[in-house]
Amino acid sequence: MKPTPEAGIKDINRAIVLRPLSVATDAARDGEARLLEAVGLAQALGLDVAAAEAAPLRQISPRTYFGSGRVERIKDDAERLGAGVIVVDAPLSPVQQRNLETDIGSKVLDRTGLILEIFGLRAQTKEGRLQVELARQGYERSRLVRTWTHLERQRGGLGKTGGPGETQIELDRRIIADRIVRLKRDLEDVRRTRAMQRRARSRAGLPAVVLVGYTNAGKSTLFNRLTQAGVLAKDMPFATLDPTARLVKLPSGRSVVMSDTVGFISDLPTELVAAFRATLEAVTEADLLVHVRDIAHEDSHQQRADVMAVLAQLSKDAGGKSPPVLEAWNKIDQLDAATHDARMRRAQSLEQGGAPALAPVAISALTGEGMDALLAAIDRAAFSATRIITLTLAPGDGKTRARIAAIGRILEETSDDDGAITLKAELTVEDAARFAPAEPLPEELRPAAE
Repeated sequence: MKPTPEAGIKDINRAIVLRPLSVATDAARDGEARLLEAVGLAQALGLDVAAAEAAPLRQISPRTYFGSGRVERIKDDAERLGAGVIVVDAPLSPVQQRNLETDIGSKVLDRTGLILEIFGLRAQTKEGRLQVELARQGYERSRLVRTWTHLERQRGGLGKTGGPGETQIELDRRIIADRIVRLKRDLEDVRRTRAMQRRARSRAGLPAVVLVGYTNAGKSTLFNRLTQAGVLAKDMPFATLDPTARLVKLPSGRSVVMSDTVGFISDLPTELVAAFRATLEAVTEADLLVHVRDIAHEDSHQQRADVMAVLAQLSKDAGGKSPPVLEAWNKIDQLDAATHDARMRRAQSLEQGGAPALAPVAISALTGEGMDALLAAIDRAAFSATRIITLTLAPGDGKTRARIAAIGRILEETSDDDGAITLKAELTVEDAARFAPAEPLPEELRPAAE
């Protein structure tokens, strides 16, 4: 039993979690499920959740988000429970966050701030840290609303300052703006490196298969099962943040490059989508997406909708690029026998319904059930994908041009003064590998010497 804190003493690691409920935001989603998700996020940050509540909200207060009566109750609960942190599972404006902290006397984290804190805790690689820091700086820039005591300091003098703290805010904004410029420059280098690696894999004829899904759906467990990569896999949101890529051998003897990615979540903060552009590009550049679903989760259908919404936005940002999606219905080991059998029959019936390559596959990444069926489905789907290549043919090499036109589709064609022909063509993955110049694989993807 947890000790009761002394009156008036608050623990910065103890939190109250509030999920605002309104007709506008919760018509399509069970409020209790969202509350449980918010609790999971708080616990992923290492917070001791002393209380959690779904808080009905008739209208949003511009000053404190909640009404005055609710704010007073939150303050009383925070003092009684010794909660030094109030987690509000909703986006708060800087003014609302500041006023809540002042009125309650505890630190307030909104949904974006909470996810940013988790990402900061999880990032291990240089790329991950850069992306998290970029997202954090963008978030903090909007929070410069004279909320901190150091903002009362003045720089300069001579009667040219407009009010207490104004010039300090301007200085802070300039510092953050400079950091953002440096971070974006560093991340641009990361994007170029990733683009070169993707081209090398493409030229080697290796389709790119990317695991996507709602956070905590089991992507990393599946990735480890298929690759023995040893990626962190825990039952918590955002256990994986840094992307990892490994070779996976398929039943046909061919191989694909499989990547694990950060989990998606409902209401994914825009700061994160923008900052993680270098990582999320792998999604739109993939030849196949494997959507890992927690089929045992009571909110699985809504989680699927959230993931598809993020994929649609990424596709739009990438100019309409949209790789085919294969669903892996994970965690069937957590279902009772009747539901388990029903899920298996449903997946098999869909496979026989006309699109076997993209029919869902029921699996358990934990026990290994369904792995052979999943690898076979990936084999079929990945190598039926197409790839666009550009190559230059020698003058008079009409034979090669005719072969390309026969097995693929020529999108653009130009010739120079010497008669050399440059083609832009869409071919299957295998055909593209035969016609495009071969390049060595990135070192981290080469098979280890026996």
